[in-house]
Amino acid sequence: MAHIPHLITDLALILGVAAVTTLLFKWLKQPLVLGYILAGLLVGSNFTLLPTVTDQKTIRIWADIGVIMLLFSLGLEFSLKKLVKVGGTASITGIIEITAMLFLGYATGMALGWSTMDSIFLGGIISISSTTIIFRAFEELGVKTQQFVGIVFGILVVEDLVAVVLIVLLSTLAVSQQFFSMEMLTAVLKLAFFLVVWFLAGIFLVPTFLRTSRKFINDETLLIVSLALCLLMVVLVTNAGFSPALGAFIMGSILAETIYAERIEHLLKSIKDLFGAVFFVSVGMLIDPEMLVKYAGPIALLTVVVIAGKAFFVSVGAMLSGQPLKQSIQTGMSLTQIGEFSFIIASLGLSLKVTSDFLYPIAVAVSALTAFTTPYMIRAAKPVYGWVDRRISARTKLFLGHYSSGAQTIGGASDWQVLIRAHIQLVITHTVVVVGIILLLSRVLLPFLLEDVLNSPWAQILTALLAISLIAPFIWALVFKPVRQPVYLRLWTAKKSYRGPLVALAAARSIVALGLIIFLLDQLFSVPTLLVSMGILIVLLLLLGRWLSLVYELIEKRFLGNLNARQQDQEARTGKNLLPWDAHLTYFDIGADSPGVGNTLAKLAFREKYGVNIISIERGNSTKLVPDRHDRLFPGDRIAVIGTDQQLSQFQRMVERTETAAPTPVNNQEVSLHRVTVDAQFPHLNQSIRNSGIREKTQGLIVGLERNGTRILNPESTTVLLAGDVIWLAGNTKLIKEFQKQNRPQRL
Repeated sequence: MAHIPHLITDLALILGVAAVTTLLFKWLKQPLVLGYILAGLLVGSNFTLLPTVTDQKTIRIWADIGVIMLLFSLGLEFSLKKLVKVGGTASITGIIEITAMLFLGYATGMALGWSTMDSIFLGGIISISSTTIIFRAFEELGVKTQQFVGIVFGILVVEDLVAVVLIVLLSTLAVSQQFFSMEMLTAVLKLAFFLVVWFLAGIFLVPTFLRTSRKFINDETLLIVSLALCLLMVVLVTNAGFSPALGAFIMGSILAETIYAERIEHLLKSIKDLFGAVFFVSVGMLIDPEMLVKYAGPIALLTVVVIAGKAFFVSVGAMLSGQPLKQSIQTGMSLTQIGEFSFIIASLGLSLKVTSDFLYPIAVAVSALTAFTTPYMIRAAKPVYGWVDRRISARTKLFLGHYSSGAQTIGGASDWQVLIRAHIQLVITHTVVVVGIILLLSRVLLPFLLEDVLNSPWAQILTALLAISLIAPFIWALVFKPVRQPVYLRLWTAKKSYRGPLVALAAARSIVALGLIIFLLDQLFSVPTLLVSMGILIVLLLLLGRWLSLVYELIEKRFLGNLNARQQDQEARTGKNLLPWDAHLTYFDIGADSPGVGNTLAKLAFREKYGVNIISIERGNSTKLVPDRHDRLFPGDRIAVIGTDQQLSQFQRMVERTETAAPTPVNNQEVSLHRVTVDAQFPHLNQSIRNSGIREKTQGLIVGLERNGTRILNPESTTVLLAGDVIWLAGNTKLIKEFQKQNRPQRL
């Protein structure tokens, strides 16, 4: 009889039990993650009624691969551009929530008499919400068209990034055993440096490689290439002293900017599901039922802390960022759970042997309980809002309303702010690139040449020549590249007193470039030859300036082309809300069986029946912005609609199919909402909406107007615009921004 390796029998046991438990939890309409954890408990060594996994070490390796696949998939969904687009609301709320929960978890752990390290890890465990559980709850409750959902998705993006950084910081803290130490500061700076280097290099190299290989790419080769890139980055990041999960996340975020992101995500899904299942089963295998009974009190306490703490701090953070009370409470009560990252952080503490054995099963138990309560918390948000609204004073309501409206005011940056920000960005990115190239050549290539190729000064000379060739375009850009030239010229001619600071900005860039040259030569040559070599290099930079400018332009063009290859504008569209009216922008897909297919908008009368506005119709590769009454709806159309939660809910039942975060359209027509204040300089002051021509200039609609505390949704075209009015304009993003810029007084 042939011998079957333990791995096969263990996988058969794991997947067999997981199949039963996940089917059960699917029937119960509970998160499948809980089914995997239950399967792990049943096949673990702490449960004796079923066969037990025999080779737990190998299963642990598979679980580690599962973590890599989960983080790789998370990176594919993440994208740095998406983080930029989630807006201030999500960023402010996410940072407030995570910071508060870290301290609350630490304080709770210390109050329970736990060790300092257990308390710190507990703070990390309870600070990150579960993306999987929230997505599933939103789908089952049918609330994806509601306004607060976009805010929740943005906060989850922020949490995902912070969670990855948190893993790195906790790993460093576990080694140094000091929270505020030079080692921790060094780790943070090192992490920031490598993140920038890897992202810039990855965006430049990876999409370029995929583009040049596109004729050979099919589903099979794309899967192999993407997995190879993921694991290579894991190896690179691990050798640099960081966690493998960070490497997987970085490569995922790099590939998220390519045109292959959706295909890779689709191809990876089965692999992620398989290894992810093994990971969550391994989580359950570490649960000791006796430990759960023993620590039932702390589990109950922490469950209350997570639910109450997250609901409170997220709601407060959302209100501070300018959200109305209703949306803030809905957002806060949607994020009252912990999940996947909590398991990863808890297992990190165990693997580093810095946390107690009881912390891991407690984290799993709290995750299970909060996952179960999530749908009920989301449903309870409106009653809670009603209860709070009845108990706060009219003065408080007025203050919150004014704060919510005022926080959304679009303010333009002054010329100095724009110019200084552009210079800082240029200096940081180019310095990181140059230092990264120098360190790579001096710490990797030079030792290789000295040991295995040329054990002579020629190794240093060759390395220096290569380094100079690679960094020269970036050094040239630091010194000579024009930055925001129209703004620079405007400031230069505005006042003579501005010229000194402008010259100082240029001089500072030159000093940074000189420092980088000295750093390069110091890494490769002795002090006597440093000055001579530096002089020769500066002369070469001046003589080859024109050629270097052309090379730099090619590099910059390729980088920006790669970065913008995959446009993900959906977050920008759904992230701007018509806050004072509880109205917002949502996208709907028109199905073949949707009522009204083939009819004109005039006949359908959506505005009259539902109170909503159709802002755009996307059909194939084209988009019709602000469609007129004669346009028709056809199967497969994608429409942008503005309305309140109640209006959109009624409208959804008519179209039957909806999604708020659908794939990005292939066209470049952006639709978004903007707030514009009508002041004395407004060019269309005292004109009616119809006569102002704003619709034609912006390809947009004025969908809201606020005047003297009165708010009008869908104002009539005969409404006259008066000084002090606030209008909400929906339509072509580019044209609206140009309209705002033209009508905004210039501030110096």
